[in-house]
Amino acid sequence: MTDESGAASRDESATAWALAARGGDPDAVDRFVRALHPDVVRYITHLSSDRQLADDLAQDTFLRALGSLHRFEGRSSARTWLLSIARRTVVDSLRYAATRPRLADGDDWTIRAERAQPRGLPGFEEGVALLDLLDALPPERRQAFVLTQLAGLPYEEAAEFSGCPVGTIRSRVARARAVLVELLAEAEELPAPAAVAA
Repeated sequence: MTDESGAASRDESATAWALAARGGDPDAVDRFVRALHPDVVRYITHLSSDRQLADDLAQDTFLRALGSLHRFEGRSSARTWLLSIARRTVVDSLRYAATRPRLADGDDWTIRAERAQPRGLPGFEEGVALLDLLDALPPERRQAFVLTQLAGLPYEEAAEFSGCPVGTIRSRVARARAVLVELLAEAEELPAPAAVAA
């Protein structure tokens, strides 16, 4: 089974669970949430660049989705439908944060402390490096790359989600890959920092 056919099968299952959940099946609700929760968290993390906030926004996304599940008709996959709700949830969160009064003019140390991730975890540096590299991409290319390569959407669904032709998504992903490869090559050419003598 290829990656694309496996993703299509998972999408079909998630969509079937969403439709069954719409009919009131509690087991289907559980399977729907479990199947799509990792994709939603990963997508929101890339949109918000904040893992802690992503967990909260993922919960909000599922609450919104479950509240409007009666309107889901399966015209697109459940994952596409859910990621569009996730995007709106992130945008609403950013709008809300922008309207809140700030207590300090400078960076708030508590916000920085809350966002700090423990170093020394396996993969931490790679995760930070990937986020930095993704931030260097233009927004349209970053979105296409995240949707197809990280969230695992098929190109057709990413195109539907983004409101553009499939060829545009393929082009954006190819260009994003080229830029990422170039940035990685540049990073490898940089001299390593000198060790500090104790």
